[in-house]
Amino acid sequence: MKERGYFGDFGGMYVPETLVPALEELEKAFVKYRKDKQFRKELNDLLEKYAGRPTPVTFAENLSRMAGCKIYFKREDLAHTGAHKINNALGQALLAKRMGKKRIVAETGAGQHGTAVAIACAKLGIECDVYMGEVDIERQKPNVMRMELAGARVIPVSSGSKTLKDAINECLRDWTTNVRTTHYLLGSVLGPHPYPSMVAFFQEVIGKEARKQILEEAGELPRAVIACVGGGSNAIGIFKAFMNDNVELIGVEAGGKGIKSGKHAARFSDRKTGRVGVLHGTKTFVLQDKFGQIMNTHSVSAGLDYSAVGPEHSMLRKKGRALYTYATDKEALNSFRLVSRVEGIIPALESAHAVAFALKYARKCSKEDVLLINMSGRGDKDLEYISRFAGKKT
Repeated sequence: MKERGYFGDFGGMYVPETLVPALEELEKAFVKYRKDKQFRKELNDLLEKYAGRPTPVTFAENLSRMAGCKIYFKREDLAHTGAHKINNALGQALLAKRMGKKRIVAETGAGQHGTAVAIACAKLGIECDVYMGEVDIERQKPNVMRMELAGARVIPVSSGSKTLKDAINECLRDWTTNVRTTHYLLGSVLGPHPYPSMVAFFQEVIGKEARKQILEEAGELPRAVIACVGGGSNAIGIFKAFMNDNVELIGVEAGGKGIKSGKHAARFSDRKTGRVGVLHGTKTFVLQDKFGQIMNTHSVSAGLDYSAVGPEHSMLRKKGRALYTYATDKEALNSFRLVSRVEGIIPALESAHAVAFALKYARKCSKEDVLLINMSGRGDKDLEYISRFAGKKT
């Protein structure tokens, strides 16, 4: 990582001057407290005694039999609030409290990040407002109820595509107005420096646990580690621990209705519209039209429905250290149902994208090969939406 948060050619701090002091204050606090023994102890206690870490690695015996290789899940779906998002939410909320901030604002798509932030703020006694696109509010009602139950105010966003991109826009506007008292708790490895590095730091716990656990469970490192990629925090979180190993790292984007349809969120996979650009304060791969305007996205999963990707992922792709591919809505829905029926684990639609590609990848594997899939969240939040999406009960 270069100075000022560059990952090779990607990253940076592309923001209005009014936000630079707030970002510099945040960077200074992060650098200080990430090494502070008391801060680390308090965060570790919250992760272990409140969030339920470590989460286990589970052998998917029935799915493995069908796939013809050994498939394991890193079970972030078992963390408190049902996804990996709680790791970063607790870390940043604790940091904000140390900084003396009285209020936190956050964006959310699938509602998992918003729920995690609302829960973290309730635990630490901080006021919380969550911006959420109207489209996402409609398809993620259970998480809206959970956020409100925890005392957060959910603010609907009706601009643009009414999804995650637009919720981030509103958060940035709010933060610009209230920087002295408010911390913006960004949920992924996105945005201006120091957010990509900071969120990755709080999510590294996934990979640290997973590497140790897979060696204990399988007796060897996996052939590949596979994770879905929206902004990319769950993927970076698990990839980090395997960077120096002879292990394939595979990120799976939202292929939506297919790349040729134009209705997707595949920033890397669509070479026609996925190009280097700047969105929400960072230089990375962004879906844009021929005039450079940000394109709307589509995915059956709200958490992958975003126009850009974290800058560290752009670097990993350029260096060839990680492969990025996609799974379509149909493939994700099929995997959602399959894993639920053969393993008794209901995956988040986001995680189902990773499973969908893993099953295709398994065709070239031997029965002794080990695949590790990051089960980034559970799918309880998606049940009502899927029932309406399919026109029948799941």
